[in-house]
Amino acid sequence: MLPHPRLALATPRRTGCPAGAVVRLIVRVRRWAGVIARRYGSAVSRTSTFTRPPALRNAKDALEQLSRPGPNEVLRGDLGLVGIPGVVFAPAEGLGLPAVAFGHDWMQPVSRYADLLRHLASWGIVAAAPGSQGSPLPSVARFSADLRTTLDVCAGVRLGDGRISVDSRRTALAGHGIGAGAALLAAAGHPKVAAVVAIAAAQTRPSPVEAAKAVSVPSLHVIAGKDTVAPISGHAEQIAAACAGPTWVRRLPKAGHTDFLEGLHWSDLVLSGGPNAKTRRITRALVTAFLLKELCGEDRVDDLVDGKVPGTVLETPEA
Repeated sequence: MLPHPRLALATPRRTGCPAGAVVRLIVRVRRWAGVIARRYGSAVSRTSTFTRPPALRNAKDALEQLSRPGPNEVLRGDLGLVGIPGVVFAPAEGLGLPAVAFGHDWMQPVSRYADLLRHLASWGIVAAAPGSQGSPLPSVARFSADLRTTLDVCAGVRLGDGRISVDSRRTALAGHGIGAGAALLAAAGHPKVAAVVAIAAAQTRPSPVEAAKAVSVPSLHVIAGKDTVAPISGHAEQIAAACAGPTWVRRLPKAGHTDFLEGLHWSDLVLSGGPNAKTRRITRALVTAFLLKELCGEDRVDDLVDGKVPGTVLETPEA
């Protein structure tokens, strides 16, 4: 009997499961799965099972629908088993699913992004966030390596008693602040990444501007018009303009750098602004739509990707 490491996944309360219900997420590393397949025959289907939104009338309707949780029950697990602190959210079942690895901002715990990660999982996207490099002096290079490892783990395991798998061809990297810079660094060195999402991106060392020149996949840049932590003219706009692939820039004119966070944290005392529910709502819809389009080929979300979305301005990156 081959030993299998296990990650405990608890079903979030919002799904309405009985109190204390716990789902075990069985992680089979690819080499073990290969042995089992050769020994007993493969039970892995290459058929992808995506979650499609309903037919959407316009951008306003799309924003309303995709800012709400999707139809999937969501499970939560811990990345610590593979040596990286952090969390992973996944739909309760689905084969060949898309996945995204998300990088946190400076000094921010991954719990401040749980709402976004859980939301993506409810729409059928496996979402994982490493919690490493949370010190005041993080190594962005190491953080980008952790993002690549996190994505490889998601694509290289079977989850949920074999009911959940990720298609390595449908993966993305994303992040907020310095996490967005790390995501671009990771994407520049990851040949299978299909999309990148940068939220209020900040300059880092190594430079995300230089990394962006090697990123030829589609990228979405959500920038905050009132960002005083990483002013857009010297940070997000320069990074977006450097991207080599198709680039979408969505400016949220009234948003600040920390509007994308949730909950309270001591860093709120030193960073201007704070969590904003309206900003998070718009961002949830924009990121979900972009990933569904680029990773799954979903055409029902075109209005949210290319259209006039309330509360945002679609801009052209300036070289």
